[in-house]
Amino acid sequence: MTRPDPYCPECADGPAVDRRGFLAAAAAATVVPAVARAAAPSTPAAPAKPAEDLVRELFAGLSAEQKAKVVLPWDHGTKDGKGLPTRLGMYNAPFHKPSVIKDAYTKPQQELLDRIFRAVAGSDDGYEKLSRGGTFDNSGAFENIGAAIFGDPTEKKQFSLVFAGHHLTVRCDGNSEPGAAFGGPMYYGHTPNGYSERNVFFYQTKAVRGLFDALDDRQKKAATVKGNPGEQAASVQFRDQHPGMKLDALSKDQQALVDSVLKTLVSPFRQEDGDEVLAIVKQNGGVGAVHLAFYEDAKMADGQPWHFWRLEGPQFVWNFRVLPHVHTFVNIRGKA
Repeated sequence: MTRPDPYCPECADGPAVDRRGFLAAAAAATVVPAVARAAAPSTPAAPAKPAEDLVRELFAGLSAEQKAKVVLPWDHGTKDGKGLPTRLGMYNAPFHKPSVIKDAYTKPQQELLDRIFRAVAGSDDGYEKLSRGGTFDNSGAFENIGAAIFGDPTEKKQFSLVFAGHHLTVRCDGNSEPGAAFGGPMYYGHTPNGYSERNVFFYQTKAVRGLFDALDDRQKKAATVKGNPGEQAASVQFRDQHPGMKLDALSKDQQALVDSVLKTLVSPFRQEDGDEVLAIVKQNGGVGAVHLAFYEDAKMADGQPWHFWRLEGPQFVWNFRVLPHVHTFVNIRGKA
């Protein structure tokens, strides 16, 4: 099995790199005249299971042959415990070919995987965004992406279910990765121009542009950086020196806008994951410790003011490429 860097095939410019159970309402039959008979109230739908419980259900139903194909050791990819485990890579396609959903799983299991993905998204709107309108971008459909399991999802054991497809790496790990938001580094994107409303993540750039517009001239100058921050794994390493403007220089009203931007960024994901991101930011010095940078790339001739925006601080990187289309790399951890 190979672990490719997240290259994007349509890029001409290089690499892209516990709630269980349900309440059933039973209505006693009431004899009423036929002309006054009302429809009986419907039974409330059962609350959705957490994604982790669904992963355990999936794992329990896998045959031995399936497990041999789609389940990998927790430390897969390391040597003598050293190196980056495969589960923590950022991928632009199914990185483990035997785990492609349409080939590896039965129809009922595919439906269960879809429920897990929807649970990770947390809402219909989040699913719309992460699925890129149900197309999964150039993957074409949910069943064309990969779903590999690392470790053992049975109770109290470490595991991570990694979904990987075109412009997509997301996880469900039940907090098995200590201190890591989203279970580890994450990647998402969409093929249309990042300044176009056809791009499902345009609303995120729109929110950040609103913050930029709220800066005064001095702040805009401090926040604007020449060049390109890069996209691959090295670009989301935590650094002592962060480019751009440190947000402690903002007014309270401007910092409130940053809070709003952060909530916008985590909005496609379930609430507990978003809450963990905000808690880690607070743990590491709050919004004031984060730097905001807008990158002007002189090599681009499209006339747009900047081609990347990036929020970076202690143990926090949200690296968003706007042009020629969206690539977003995220790496967030609590204090070591």
